[in-house]
Amino acid sequence: MNPQAKLIFTISLLLGTAITTSSNHWIMAWAGLEINTLAILPLISKSHHPRAIEAATKYFLVQATASTLLLFSSMTNAWYTGQWDITQLTHPISCLILTSAIAMKLGLVPFHFWFPEVLQGAPLTTGLLLATVMKFPPITLFFLTSHSLNPTLLTCMAILSAALGGWMGLNQTQIRKILAFSSIAHLGWMTIIISFDPKLTLLNFYIYSLMTAATFLALNSIKALKLTTLMTTWTKTPSLNAMLFLTLLSLAGLPPLTGFLPKWLIIQELTKQSMAPAATAISLLSLLGLFFYLRLAYCTTITLPPHTTNHMKQWHTNKPTHITIAILTTLSTMLLPISPLIYPLS
Repeated sequence: MNPQAKLIFTISLLLGTAITTSSNHWIMAWAGLEINTLAILPLISKSHHPRAIEAATKYFLVQATASTLLLFSSMTNAWYTGQWDITQLTHPISCLILTSAIAMKLGLVPFHFWFPEVLQGAPLTTGLLLATVMKFPPITLFFLTSHSLNPTLLTCMAILSAALGGWMGLNQTQIRKILAFSSIAHLGWMTIIISFDPKLTLLNFYIYSLMTAATFLALNSIKALKLTTLMTTWTKTPSLNAMLFLTLLSLAGLPPLTGFLPKWLIIQELTKQSMAPAATAISLLSLLGLFFYLRLAYCTTITLPPHTTNHMKQWHTNKPTHITIAILTTLSTMLLPISPLIYPLS
């Protein structure tokens, strides 16, 4: 892709995100989301592979439908209440339509079908944008309207997302699809708490973005797309593989690492809200995710593959690990001790 074109698309992506996150008016928020969608499409389809074109088409159709629903929701609210302000969403039908629209934008169950397919068709760097940056504007709209949305509906969608994200990730061999289902499961954790403590949802999103960025950049550096290729990368970059191993364990939410922090705080808040059964359910469902993270981690650090693969062993290279990956991995694994500074525990 032409560097100038890539620069224009990246600037448009940042512009769309900035417009949506800083707007008070529904039309401005909608315009920002549209700019975002149009800017990411060339980045998804830049390889001109049929799978990439298919992914871009699916992404466009789903996002256009979600944007239409969002506009319809805000217009219905304006029709009944005369308010175009994002925080003044009060009409029950508008709230329901908005929940559907944002769930579709994010890839929450039951509107999750497009996300694994699109991520599988996109390159790893674009996949990183889809899993993090592109989810920020819809999460912001969720944050601004959280007081109006139905907590029961959100809790049901969250538990279903955690269940489906864990369940469907179990039998995957493509790394991008595993990370897509992991994203759906993490969205479940963010959605379950948004009605009770929206700031905790944002904290969860920031930490998830940090860990996902470290994982995607490490995978992009070692050029691994399947579990079979991941098994033979230890000989190529042992230090990077060790870092990837720790980041994956953090994504799984194991206690000494950063990924445990949002889960711990969410379970604590749910218990305070007398929602112990929901907290128990989502905690047990995260064990499904733990299984495929451990499988990924095992494949990452395996020094002798247990069976003969069709891939040649790769040469050990002395290319230094990129400083960005090193910083992201450090943050992804070592933030738990300073958690009172990040989120003061009351």
